[in-house]
Amino acid sequence: MIENNEQKTVDAAITSRRSLRAFLPVPVAREDIEAILEVAARAPSGTNTQPWKVYVVTGEAKTRLSDAILAAYLDPAEVAQHSEEYKYYPEQWQSPYIERRRKVGWDLYALLQLTRDNKAGMQAQHARNYKFFDAPVGLIFTIDRVMEQGSWLDYGMFLQNIMVAARGRGLDTCPQAAFTQFHKIIAASLDIPANEMLVCGMALGFADPAKIENTLLTERSPVTEFARFVE
Repeated sequence: MIENNEQKTVDAAITSRRSLRAFLPVPVAREDIEAILEVAARAPSGTNTQPWKVYVVTGEAKTRLSDAILAAYLDPAEVAQHSEEYKYYPEQWQSPYIERRRKVGWDLYALLQLTRDNKAGMQAQHARNYKFFDAPVGLIFTIDRVMEQGSWLDYGMFLQNIMVAARGRGLDTCPQAAFTQFHKIIAASLDIPANEMLVCGMALGFADPAKIENTLLTERSPVTEFARFVE
């Protein structure tokens, strides 16, 4: 098989995508954000339902949202009052998923020199989620509550398109399920109507190459482990 330039460009955008956890304070032009979303909206969806809705937060609006969530997250009495509306992770972890989950967590903490007994340090690192890891752009994604599981599958393709389109423009992202716990605060801050459910958040910006956490490279299983060819 001979690779052409177009294939190399697409493959590079996909394979260079990583979840970055430290960003530079460099603004992202609104026209670039709009272009990324326009490209991403070409994602397929069942009968062209296009179930995605996006709230783009920058500047003071992003700061207000982050401050509100952090105030709840860092208050033990307050945080106990917030829970996710849907289960992102299984209630009962099994192999090989639990091993993969643990590895990525401890690999990140090792880079940051956070030991298992440093609970305060781990909490502080997790809290960085709610500042979008200092990215200049925060994206909040919602879906109409009437939509079913198939539309959530469509939504994943839309999110992937955003991340790949961002890479094509030299930008990086970090998709964040951490926001789902605080959907009530987010809805109030962004005036999200009651018929919409929070899907996730995402940081968007220029990665800080000087930050050690951005050197984390997660492993992927080989095709032979997850694909079966039936002839």
